Parts: sequence; C-alpha cells; structure tokens
Amino acid sequence: MDSKTRHRLLAYLAEFLGTALLVLIGLSFVILDFSARSPVPRWIPNSGLRRFLTGALFGGTGATIAVSPLGKLSGAHINPAVSLAFYLEGKLSGSDLLIYLLAQCAGAVAGSALLLLWGSWGAPLHFGASLPGPGVAPALAAAAELGCTFLMVLGMLILLSHRASQRFTPLLFPALFALLVWLEAPISGTSANPARSLGPALVSGDWRAQWVYWVGPPLGAALAVALLRSEALGRHRVKVAKLFHFAHDPVGMFSGGR
Repeated sequence: MDSKTRHRLLAYLAEFLGTALLVLIGLSFVILDFSARSPVPRWIPNSGLRRFLTGALFGGTGATIAVSPLGKLSGAHINPAVSLAFYLEGKLSGSDLLIYLLAQCAGAVAGSALLLLWGSWGAPLHFGASLPGPGVAPALAAAAELGCTFLMVLGMLILLSHRASQRFTPLLFPALFALLVWLEAPISGTSANPARSLGPALVSGDWRAQWVYWVGPPLGAALAVALLRSEALGRHRVKVAKLFHFAHDPVGMFSGGR
C-alpha cells in the first residue's frame, strides 16, 4: 500500500470514529439531560436551560473532536452537510465526498448502537432520534433545519476563510448550538446533520419525517456556499477542508478538489 492510499484510508477511518463519538457522546448528553429517570431534570427543572446546556455540550463534543488526533487525520467534518459544503467550495473531491458520507453514516449508526446501553433511560427518547416537535408540520421542521445548517456552515466558512480567525473555528459550535438548541429544538430537534439523525432513527426504529433531515441540512449548506460565492458578504475563500490542524494535509486531500 502506498503512502497516499494509507493516508486516505486513515482519514476515512478517523471520520468514521469521529462521527461515532459525536453521536455517542452528544446524544448521551441528550439522554442524561432529558430522561425521566435522570436526576438532571430535578437539578435543572427549566427545560430551556437544559436545552441550552445540552446544545453547548453537543457542540463542545464536536469541537473537541476537531482539535483531537482524529480531527488532524480527517478534518473532523463528522457531518454530511459540512463535507458537502467543502465539496461545493472545491476543496474535497467527489470520490472523497462519497466515502466521507458513507463513513459518517456508518459511524453514526455505530455510535447509536452503543446508545442502546442506556436502556430504559434512552428508549422513551428514541435514543435521541431527531423528530419534529408536537404539532409541527414536517415542512416547517425542514425549513428550520435548513436555517440552522445555513447558519452553521456560513459561520464555519467565514471563520475558515481568514488566517486570523480560522484557528477559532471549533469554538463556533458550542456557542452556536447552545443558542440553536435552546431556541429551535422544539421545532425540529436541531439536528443540522443527516448522519446524526440517521443513527438513532435506525436503532430506535422511529423513521418519522426522516426526510426532513436529509433535505433541510444539505440545502442549508448549499445556500451558505452560494451566498459566500456571491461575495455579498465580502470575499471569503476556504483554503483547506478542515476545521483545525490546517497544515496537516500530506497528500493534498483537503485542498485539491475536483
């Protein structure tokens, strides 16, 4: 096996493991903070505050993965919408995009399978499955997912486009998701990540409105890229398809594109 192939395989494996950890740890916080069997709802009875903290912890999990050795290898996209944005920016090839999507979905399923260990704590919450809120039309939930993903990808790409700000990109996620989960979770669950929604849907068997999470986030990512390409917000160009460890790209996987 040559060096180029080995580096790519390590990146794909790291993306699988990173997504598995995001789903396992992030949705474990959801279960811990909202399960009726958990003491957390008694300690923090305000559900809005618990949503805020859960969003910060979920985003913080993603940020930690980005700065970890896994993020150094794969760029820590851990989200099909993020990989799509990098592809549209010309920083990820079509073949790498496809394998990343497969790795992310497989990782999300693997991480969700481990959530079954929560047993009766997680089952009433469908192990963190993304669902529209009670009485919320799926179309509205899809629009909300589009908006959340648009904000996430737009902020990410702007930070990554400038040398002075790019190293702070991981800090966006705990701050943004704390706000989004607090505000928007009652509408769609604030997924902004198709793989994160796929995993618990598969292990819980609850596929209701799953299309929402495969339509809204990709459209949101594409709109964010289109807005930056229009230069309506000034000139922003991403140099590398990574969230941290920007100098580590031994085979040009994250800076080449199509």
